[in-house]
Amino acid sequence: MIRKLDLRSGRPVWFAYRAPAVPVEKLNRDVKTDVLIVGMGISGAMMADALTRDGHSVISIDRRGPLKGSTAATTALVQFEIDQPLTKLSRLTGRTAAEQAWRRSRLAVLNLRGRIAELGIDCGFTGSQSLYLAGNVLGPAGLRGEAEARRQAGIGATYLTHEPLAEKFGIDRAAAILSHDNLALDPRKLTAGLLLKALARKARFYAPVEATAIEDSRDEVVVGTNLGPTVTAKHLVLATGFELTDIVPATAHRIISTWAIATHRQPRKVWPGGAFIWEASEPYLYMRTTADGRVICGGEDEDFTDEARRDALTADKSAHIAEKLGQLFPHLDTRPEFTWAGSFGTTTTGLPYIGALPRRPRIHAVMGYGGNGITFSQIASEIVSSAIGGVDDTDAKLFAFDR
Repeated sequence: MIRKLDLRSGRPVWFAYRAPAVPVEKLNRDVKTDVLIVGMGISGAMMADALTRDGHSVISIDRRGPLKGSTAATTALVQFEIDQPLTKLSRLTGRTAAEQAWRRSRLAVLNLRGRIAELGIDCGFTGSQSLYLAGNVLGPAGLRGEAEARRQAGIGATYLTHEPLAEKFGIDRAAAILSHDNLALDPRKLTAGLLLKALARKARFYAPVEATAIEDSRDEVVVGTNLGPTVTAKHLVLATGFELTDIVPATAHRIISTWAIATHRQPRKVWPGGAFIWEASEPYLYMRTTADGRVICGGEDEDFTDEARRDALTADKSAHIAEKLGQLFPHLDTRPEFTWAGSFGTTTTGLPYIGALPRRPRIHAVMGYGGNGITFSQIASEIVSSAIGGVDDTDAKLFAFDR
């Protein structure tokens, strides 16, 4: 029922930092709940937190266990800046929808920051600037237009020419857009923290448990499992990443492979402010620093074919990423201490699909995250929890399956 994939390979840098353990139970009898969440990665954790906060009883299941899917493969650049530039997205969806998607993305990052602070989750989160460098998708003139489009949408953006970019950040590029209020964090620690908060509100976690059958009616959803017992819920939330279930409708969705490296600690050599850096290029390079001075750099994205081919490319891709990083910052030691590969889903517009499935109002799905996975997971937790609570989110149509 769910396409099974090896979501990552290698050793992501986040395994250098200890995340709290999340206890799970064995599913040995039929159970009932208000909401069943399939998936215990970052998306499922945000859903569990939001729904238990709203007073719903929640059960979460995962065929691997907490934190064992693709969450560990993310570089955790938690940006409001959507992969698709605002000027390009406006041509795809219309200006009004594009501007609102960007504004909602920015609000989601602010909401996530507030939620982490409110719950007191120790995930090393800090605010970060972002530099969007001129590349082969948007050159200097295109970046200037992009900055102006963002300002017209009410989103702060500063256009930097070569001289101030080199003077302030030591980067030799023709131009860049400087933004503020993004987040850097440890995704495994955040996921564990959110799951533990939901657990404290009496959520129940069962793993490893695989959903094998879904039957929905007007009043409930019954999910069969590989272990035999069933889970009956008023609502079902599919937070399975790009391992899509058969019942999710076909969309303009494809799977991308990406590669990343992390250097050893070198805090005195990182660029001023440790800003997120990414390129207006295809494929683009993206980089960030960690709190203890590592540099994480990723990119070299390709369409996913299979895990074996993806993993066979890791050595060459890692070397190429390190070379590109060294070209941008010659003083860095770009030799990887960690290398890994991962895969993720993306859509034509770069926007996710979030909400109830067509003609199946009790089954909700979140998919198609692209490079903004954590940001879009926050939006999903807001939209789906509102829908389950009987409230229409004003932006639900932007991300709906029937948009």
